[in-house]
Amino acid sequence: MSEENRVGSKIHQLREAQDMTVEELAEASQSSVELIQQLENGALVPSLTPLLKIARALGVRLGTFLDDVPQSGPVVVRAGLSENVVRFSGKTERPKKSALEFYSLASDKADRHMEPFIIDIHPSPEESHKLSSHEGEEFIYVLAGEIEIFYGKDVHRLSVGDSIYYDSIVPHDVHAAGKEDARIMAVVYAPL
Repeated sequence: MSEENRVGSKIHQLREAQDMTVEELAEASQSSVELIQQLENGALVPSLTPLLKIARALGVRLGTFLDDVPQSGPVVVRAGLSENVVRFSGKTERPKKSALEFYSLASDKADRHMEPFIIDIHPSPEESHKLSSHEGEEFIYVLAGEIEIFYGKDVHRLSVGDSIYYDSIVPHDVHAAGKEDARIMAVVYAPL
């Protein structure tokens, strides 16, 4: 399995293991057939919200797309040694490069209910930010740089040491504030 298409390969495996067609997965996840096909063949850098909906439609956690060999005991990730990096596009229509790099902090933990990540956020070339929503909750703590969060009609600008906890069902967007990279720790909870 290619490191570049780890997520797409896992979606394909899970879909086929459940004897589900691309069309059935698209309908169940409220996605387009084209999106599913592009994700599976690695032609598209995924964004987080559709992946959460696809995971839910497949009856798995978001982290399942990152898992290799699940462990039942504790999972320790040493500083700077997260082996599972997934790049997400943000919200652009035809993304060609990553705006978000997710470093999983629990990729091999079996039966987890939270998804903890360190996320590098690169500035977006676009001025407009498309809001998205999904079931669950998110906690974000800023480690470096500044981020801006559009949450419903509100805008929150956070700096190093600031945090926010919110319901993900409210339309939102997290992005770097300004032209500099930012780094956050995020914990995502998405019920099955």
